[in-house]
Amino acid sequence: MQDVENRTPPSPSGDATDPLSFRDENEEINPAFVESVAEAIHAGDAERLRQQVEDFHESDLGDLLEALDPEDRPRLIELLGSAFDFAALTEVDDSVREEILEELETQTVVEGVRELDHDDAVYILEDLNEEAKAEILDQLPAVERIALQRALEYPEGSAGRRMQTELIAVPPFWTVGQTIDFMRDTEDLPDTFYEIFVIDPAGHLLGAVPLDRLLRSKRPITIEVIMNDEPDRVEATEDQEEVARLFERYNLVSAAVVDESNRLVGVMMVDDIVDVLEEEADADIKALGGVKSDEELSDTIFYIQRSRFPWLFANMCTALVAANVINLFEESLERMVALAILMPIVASMGGNAGTQTMTVAVRALATRELGRANAWRIIRREAVVGVLNGVTFAVIMGLIAALWFQTAQIGLVIGLAMISVLFFAALGGIFVPLALNRFGVDPAVSSGPFVTSITDIVGFFSFLGIATLWFGL
Repeated sequence: MQDVENRTPPSPSGDATDPLSFRDENEEINPAFVESVAEAIHAGDAERLRQQVEDFHESDLGDLLEALDPEDRPRLIELLGSAFDFAALTEVDDSVREEILEELETQTVVEGVRELDHDDAVYILEDLNEEAKAEILDQLPAVERIALQRALEYPEGSAGRRMQTELIAVPPFWTVGQTIDFMRDTEDLPDTFYEIFVIDPAGHLLGAVPLDRLLRSKRPITIEVIMNDEPDRVEATEDQEEVARLFERYNLVSAAVVDESNRLVGVMMVDDIVDVLEEEADADIKALGGVKSDEELSDTIFYIQRSRFPWLFANMCTALVAANVINLFEESLERMVALAILMPIVASMGGNAGTQTMTVAVRALATRELGRANAWRIIRREAVVGVLNGVTFAVIMGLIAALWFQTAQIGLVIGLAMISVLFFAALGGIFVPLALNRFGVDPAVSSGPFVTSITDIVGFFSFLGIATLWFGL
């Protein structure tokens, strides 16, 4: 049998059937590989570690960090030294990154940050406390320090925090030939770029030239002739979600970032926007479930418990209101057991229908697809859908209840209740997010308890009320 200690595991792109590959055939992290890395860390074997992770992409390296025990993570970085790609820290949970940075020597962090793209460096620094942030910035070269400090002054979640400052900008009087020669002779060009920006002596944005147009143009032609004088641009203080929506709507791959005076300060790239879209979608999904947007798998038990408490408390309060509605029909329930048996079905159907409509509405509000221009049309559509579903399930549930309890009357009662609750669930699911949005409250965070309360109260009241009137209970 081959000695594990002397074996070099393949990179993530290697054979997934290898027992020491990073990922197995299901693309899940291989525990045997993580254990092998941990053994190398405990043995202080830096050379073996480099062999194990030398071909890792930053995303895979981030996954490996999260899979390791907390005490092994900073040790891995220290042992790898310059071979560790600090961009991997942008791929881990915030809490994991903070724990790692707290354990690392300041000089190690400084050297790692210097190797990062500007936007990745900002992403790592922005979550540190002011003292740690200042300590790291003070040890950076002046040019890098000033650029990072300027970016950190922009609002959190803005384009200024996400932008890259590595770009190519030329004056309008340069020729195509001069520009191409400049790019060939300059060593520190951005790793990836799609257009050349055109600025005046004061740094104001005048236009942009896509690379394909530049390469198709004759060398003597000036940049001013071929530039687009209305380039895609966003303001540095603009919210990153708005910028992402602009990229999505117009299929952009890059856009200039300007300050309030239209001076070019950076560029937004499509790979940054993909991260923004993922973050915003993740936050919306968590909010709909009553989970804080910053909750992560690596968070502590007590932090998660505290963050989830307010939502559960709100749901308990709405449940008490619904319980009081049931209490109004106590005598009816005592005289007809069938009502108590069927009542949870009505509440469940109403809750699910309301959640369906609410989810669609919240997402449409977030993407600006739902607004004043089409609100009433969408409301009417959801109301009709609620009635149609109500009639359909009224027939289905009515037949089931009639056969179950051997009386057509109970089937008719629950059928009428189904129509009522699904209709009002649809209206609640659309009206509640719209109303909250109108008053400036995030509908993703606050809609759930209100919609649940409406569907429960209407469901119980309609079912028990109709039954009481019908049977004269």
